[in-house]
Amino acid sequence: MDAILGKPIEILLVEDSPGDVDLTREALADSKLVNRLHVVEDGEEAMAFLRRQGRYVDAVRPDVVLLDLNLPRKDGREVLEEIKADEVLKTIPVVVLTTSQAEEDILRTYKLHANCYITKPVDVMQFFAVVKSVEDFWLTVVKLPTTLSNCS
Repeated sequence: MDAILGKPIEILLVEDSPGDVDLTREALADSKLVNRLHVVEDGEEAMAFLRRQGRYVDAVRPDVVLLDLNLPRKDGREVLEEIKADEVLKTIPVVVLTTSQAEEDILRTYKLHANCYITKPVDVMQFFAVVKSVEDFWLTVVKLPTTLSNCS
């Protein structure tokens, strides 16, 4: 990945829980990879960030999106649907990271083309392990297209 060559991995976290944001930030701080975590608190902000609108006009294109489903203003399912319907954005991997264990949520998000679905563990150490596994897989193992990373 580019982080090995010095370019930070850009991660967009769409999360309305300050506690989960702090835990994710802490888990990523111990990373071997250089990363930049961008955080938005609701679905409308997420889409503005991804489309570089309003105060996000200078936002970078994320290499991966970590998306909670239960968000204010526009929920994660709607955000996922919009991302995957957009020709410019649909190649960005979207990892659903949520508390929901409901089978209908799992099925619906995969039908909307989520790249994976992970239920957030309640235990802090397990939460750290999950975030590290997401980072290890999506940012180290998986080969992402470099030509699309500069698309606007």
